[in-house]
Amino acid sequence: MKLTKLVLSTVAAATLMSTVASASSFDADAVFEKDCQGCHGPAHQGGVGSDLRPDVLRNKNDQTLASIILNGKAGSAMVPFKKGESIGHEFSQADADAMVKYLKNFTGKQPMVLTLENVTAKWRPLNDRMKLFKKYPKAVDVDKVTDVVFVTERDASKVTFLDGTKGTKLSTHPAGFAVHVTVTNKRQPRYAYSISRDGLLTMFDLASKGQQKIAEVRIGTSSRGLAVSPDGKYVMAGNYEPGGAILFDAMTLEPLKVYPTSSVINNEGNIESSRVASIADTPYGPYFAFALKDAGHVYIVDYSKPNFPVVGDIANIGNVLHDAFLNEGKEIGRYYMIASQGSDVVGIVDFKTKTLAAKVYTGTGSKPHPGQGSSWYNEEYGQLHATVNMNVGQVTVWDNNWDVVRHIPTAGGGLFVGTSEHTPWIWADNVLGGSSNWNTVHLINKEHLEVERIITVGKDKGTLTKRDGTIIESWNVPHKDVTPRILHAEPANHGNWTMISEWNAGRIGIYEAKTGNFVKYITGLTTPTFTYSIEHRQTIPGA
Repeated sequence: MKLTKLVLSTVAAATLMSTVASASSFDADAVFEKDCQGCHGPAHQGGVGSDLRPDVLRNKNDQTLASIILNGKAGSAMVPFKKGESIGHEFSQADADAMVKYLKNFTGKQPMVLTLENVTAKWRPLNDRMKLFKKYPKAVDVDKVTDVVFVTERDASKVTFLDGTKGTKLSTHPAGFAVHVTVTNKRQPRYAYSISRDGLLTMFDLASKGQQKIAEVRIGTSSRGLAVSPDGKYVMAGNYEPGGAILFDAMTLEPLKVYPTSSVINNEGNIESSRVASIADTPYGPYFAFALKDAGHVYIVDYSKPNFPVVGDIANIGNVLHDAFLNEGKEIGRYYMIASQGSDVVGIVDFKTKTLAAKVYTGTGSKPHPGQGSSWYNEEYGQLHATVNMNVGQVTVWDNNWDVVRHIPTAGGGLFVGTSEHTPWIWADNVLGGSSNWNTVHLINKEHLEVERIITVGKDKGTLTKRDGTIIESWNVPHKDVTPRILHAEPANHGNWTMISEWNAGRIGIYEAKTGNFVKYITGLTTPTFTYSIEHRQTIPGA
């Protein structure tokens, strides 16, 4: 009897020590910053995700909140974070309980203020640009620099460059945690840039051996947007923390001007701090547009004028501004189409009049997220534009009268929709649609506006099917003990291919743009997310 009690006491003590050790090793603040603040905001104020400040959570049940962390929330962008399904930290029950306690007792953070002096102090030239230009007058690793494709490796804090005509890796570089956006200098496409979620802006020379870095600058602790002026002279980047936008010399990354947003007027007429989300250039004029995520405004900067002034302030677009794209076709780049995820609209900002031309309603609770967006010509409706929606399995399509012409059902919430002149479809992912749907991409006919084909990638087998389930093609998939989460379709190889990232499987699938048939895999990657074809983006305004 005494021996039994001793054994039980020893087991209990060991279990308690293990639990304490587990709880003490979990850093809720660090995990939140890495995996949660991108959607919920650095001050927990919400955005793509819910407002998680203590006043909002006070009366909510702790067990319910912990369950949402572990299992996700259907019909929303909140994905599971439990072991086996998480794309970030794999939460135990103890971790989830600790995170709830942290959130309910969060005391807030003092907003940082963006200054030119602070940004300039963290500017680091790394290579002599002209020396590299003279040493490598032409691309050495590819036939042309426009053959290069960027890949962001989210959890590896790296970018990888591919030969987009061969589907082979060229080089890999540290570039900050969760690189969010990559862009190219369209006037001089040998120069390309990336911005990471932890605020590192990096410039690369794609023509040089190994795509060497030219310069980098730490612009903040949480960043998102990036754009290059069509004349090749300027780069603009945007911060969540400290809030604001920064203008740089595109040849050196020398900081030139900051646009702080720590004290701006919101939609209700109150003064508050705002994050900066989307940033876009346009061929329509010498302008950058940047979106005040929390304040609901868009600012337009004229970089052709002395001191680069704000020449437009477009208010009352909606709540929680996020990503955007520009129109193609007639008057290309005139309209900046910005998703308001808190109001379920896409605001149409007119660069010509510097006014809000219209609002396109995507549906109650839809939460539009166009990613790179899609704009194409349709024989019946003329120029059309499209977004996927995070909370609803549908692609919303509208015309140049800003009227919705179709809501096209898909399998689940998505993050990206893309197309090009070389494919008959717009390609829409369902990466937020739950484990039964996030391994599919829907191919929607650009003329008929109906789903025509579906790509599905399983653990061992992939299929291309017609809408009725008829199999067109199947192929073997390198085995991974996970259901691949596939997202972001990017044209490459002179328009012949479409690349699709397989996030949790660490690879990219390549498909024929005209048929959807499988071509090959690029493997050995870490959470590949965003791909960016230099050649394709040369012709896309604001991208």
